[in-house]
Amino acid sequence: MTIEKKSGHRCGWVALMGPPNAGKSTLLNKYLGQKVAIVTPRPQTTRNQITGILSGPDAQVIFMDTPGIHQLRGKMNRLLLQSAWQAMENADALLLALDGDMYARKPEFLEHDIKPILPPLREEKRPVLLAVNKVDLLGDKSRLLPLLETLHAELPRAEIFPVSALTGNGLPELLAHLKKYLPEAPAQFPDEQLSTLPLRFMAAELVREKLFLSMRQELPYYTAVDIEKWEEEPGLTRVNAVIYVGRAQHKGMVIGRQGKNLKQVGEAARKEMEELLGAKVYLELWVKIKENWPEDLNFLHTLGLGRRE
Repeated sequence: MTIEKKSGHRCGWVALMGPPNAGKSTLLNKYLGQKVAIVTPRPQTTRNQITGILSGPDAQVIFMDTPGIHQLRGKMNRLLLQSAWQAMENADALLLALDGDMYARKPEFLEHDIKPILPPLREEKRPVLLAVNKVDLLGDKSRLLPLLETLHAELPRAEIFPVSALTGNGLPELLAHLKKYLPEAPAQFPDEQLSTLPLRFMAAELVREKLFLSMRQELPYYTAVDIEKWEEEPGLTRVNAVIYVGRAQHKGMVIGRQGKNLKQVGEAARKEMEELLGAKVYLELWVKIKENWPEDLNFLHTLGLGRRE
């Protein structure tokens, strides 16, 4: 498809970064008006670099939603950090999302959470914008002022925007500033394209999201989903997905009594897949045990995490 350049049109890449559970995926989905990144109440939900494309008459903003930047150990966590820093390298502008509600209530958490992010941002020559998210949760907005002062002192060059990704408050102003920092260029993607994600990946993420939502705190953190089979027929897509857990006792937790939990997960995921594909979906879920999979680099690569050497 030919993409024509419009006079004064801007196009560029924005790295959406921040600590776990800052609301990055919610912000991205709000801008796009459609879910491309899964959202759950638990931190570290996003494991891959997810690209969302926001197209308008004046600009095309290509967001890279990254895994939360943290200080956890292990091979999988190192790959998550690698993905986040790679997005930063390729971006025209950097957008750091922070949980404004939590840091206003518990300012002592701020230093720990942004410690791994501050050094490179202080040296950064590209535009840096801070989205202080979840301000809708603050009844008394004046409680936000000490946090904003601290952030300005830590990153004096950064522009700070109190926003709510959930309600949309403050997002238009933030977007307008993002656009002005993008280079003048034609759109890189067709207007109707919202993401670069393969449909198989999005289907796997939907299953993982429904697992998080159905089990909440009971769900083992080390749970992965892989699509083993994908067959498209006229009006019907057949999907076989495998849920991997790290221990034998976790398998029973995911399946639930008499298979009830797995059935509920499958029904919820299937409905959203049908909306995504615009066709009927026949979804089969299986649960398999793969001990210590977060330390298996080859397996992590099959899930799309990190780069193969």
